[in-house]
Amino acid sequence: MFSAGIARTDLTPYWGIELTGWGYYMNRCWRTVHDRLYATAIVVDDGANQSVVIALDLMVIDDAFATRTRQYVSQWIGLPPESILLTCSHTHNAPAAGGLLGVGECDSFYEQWASHQAATAAILAWQSRQPATLSINTTSVSDLTYNRTRPNGVVDPNLTVAAFKRSDGSPLAILVNFAAHPTVATELHPWAVSRDIPGEVCDLLEKHYPGVMAMYLQGACGDVNFDRQFATAQRWKEPAQRITSAAIDAIENAQPCVRPTVAYASDTAVLPTRRWTESEIANDRDEAIRRLASDDVSGWREGFGKSMTNRPDDMVTRHGGDEVKAVRAMCRFHLEWTDRMLIDLHRRPETLATEVQAVRAGDLVIVSNASEFFSPFAIDIRNRIDSPHVMIACYANGRIGYLPDAYDIDVRSYAGYQSPKYCNQFPFTAESGPAMVNAMLDVGQSVFR
Repeated sequence: MFSAGIARTDLTPYWGIELTGWGYYMNRCWRTVHDRLYATAIVVDDGANQSVVIALDLMVIDDAFATRTRQYVSQWIGLPPESILLTCSHTHNAPAAGGLLGVGECDSFYEQWASHQAATAAILAWQSRQPATLSINTTSVSDLTYNRTRPNGVVDPNLTVAAFKRSDGSPLAILVNFAAHPTVATELHPWAVSRDIPGEVCDLLEKHYPGVMAMYLQGACGDVNFDRQFATAQRWKEPAQRITSAAIDAIENAQPCVRPTVAYASDTAVLPTRRWTESEIANDRDEAIRRLASDDVSGWREGFGKSMTNRPDDMVTRHGGDEVKAVRAMCRFHLEWTDRMLIDLHRRPETLATEVQAVRAGDLVIVSNASEFFSPFAIDIRNRIDSPHVMIACYANGRIGYLPDAYDIDVRSYAGYQSPKYCNQFPFTAESGPAMVNAMLDVGQSVFR
């Protein structure tokens, strides 16, 4: 039998904090709280090894946030940092803890506080450990999501659930893993704090199972959104209801874990990138300077608008219908990202080092990375890993932006061409995603040896 503990702390931002990820230089400080943000942590213990998973209702976190939080948890409960996994729901109605240029300013005091709140959730979970059993199941949920990068593109429909029960059989904790960009609330309530669909799933599960605490781990949703038909006041709850119903069915038919084993591993994936060319940087700067000098808005949708935003006309709407204002914001971005990149353009290595981590509980393995991972890579991992139940946790322990496949890199899409700019990185190559897959497989397999 395992022992397990789960706890939750508040991450709802104080007044004046910007929400992240809806447009350039929007100054999107929240106006209302639709639903509160949380850090939810679970500790799993097999008597010899322990691991912690912390689910954060934040858009992204950076390496510094992860390091600081892990150190604080380690200081108080003595676990090594590599046994502690932090992962974000990626709701766009929350702040970020780790800057993304132009799409929401970070607040250093909030980042420090949120880090301590996340660590506190882990410490409280540690203190609340009790005997627990684990049941795991994997199912699929179709017709909720679509691949936003190409017609008929693949999505990862897998829904994996892990249910911990107390020794008296009552539910203690539920982990749910599914992949879809949580931007439904952003369409409906762009100025409100919200956990979006992940939070609604947790609320519905907790209502169905009194006494339980639920956690949502965001999957490989870099190329996947919930269908746009759900972004209405009448239908916005439908995705959460469908996911929750499928999760409940999976839990009721889950197989008990017969090997109460905990293991963890962490490694560094070294991903190939390519250096920005001087002409790419000069083109962005020159166009920005020219448009800013004349307020020229001609042809921007067919030009930089194709890579800077998935839906150019929405960018104008988000700037109050003022096309000049929207274009000026995007030109400002061009100047600021090139300023940062020119500092050390020729000194940086053409690789990016980033953490991959795996946590095992019985037959369940959670494999994670810091990217907005694409669906084909997630499916590749599921097909190749030696485990019947896999959770793929993204936005974990840092942030490296979108990790697209060769298709998106070739067409210079938002994910392939714009994301590295606001992350202050070099662009990924067609070899980057497969390198990440192999690193995740290696670390995932290692916890079963």
